[in-house]
Amino acid sequence: MNRTRQPAQRHGINPEARFRAFYSDSYADVLRFVRRRTPPDRAEDVVAEVFLVAWRRVADLPVDRDAARAWVYGVARHTMLNDRRATQRRDALAVRLAEATWPAEAPDPATDPQFVADRLDLEAAWRELPAADQEVLALTVLDGLTSAQAGAVLGITAVAYRLRLSRARATLRRALGAAPEAAPDGATTRRTAITTTELTS
Repeated sequence: MNRTRQPAQRHGINPEARFRAFYSDSYADVLRFVRRRTPPDRAEDVVAEVFLVAWRRVADLPVDRDAARAWVYGVARHTMLNDRRATQRRDALAVRLAEATWPAEAPDPATDPQFVADRLDLEAAWRELPAADQEVLALTVLDGLTSAQAGAVLGITAVAYRLRLSRARATLRRALGAAPEAAPDGATTRRTAITTTELTS
């Protein structure tokens, strides 16, 4: 018997209908719970993940309303911890990126503001990358691993890794290509070229 359907059959309620009712009843409370504990810009994404987990584990959802609320708060707490770890890892990779690509003798911001703008664009684009793309790029650019070595880290073949790396570089190039239209002539081209040299080639 399918495990997901057991509670619904036991209580005579369709799993989807039960989940929809629970979602409608508890979404606002879960959102408030998460907003008090996580950055505002992450709250809705975290809550979406919470309810995705709740749907996958609908068989474990308690029938009692208060018990169900406590259960989903536990799911939310675990989800927030995972999200915080992922954010910390992305930030750590961004710091490593800055250290790896900042020259030993960096230009003076007062005399070369364009260099600073380039750096800010690169760091902003990096932070927008999915965590999986950051990891793929970091293994090659920051850790200096070969495709075979990086593939072994991720549990995939060297060929599969190279494909992921190519896609990650393309994503980063697109992110850098979305520079403000008001940028000075040549600024977008230069920033993309810098990234191509440091990260995308």
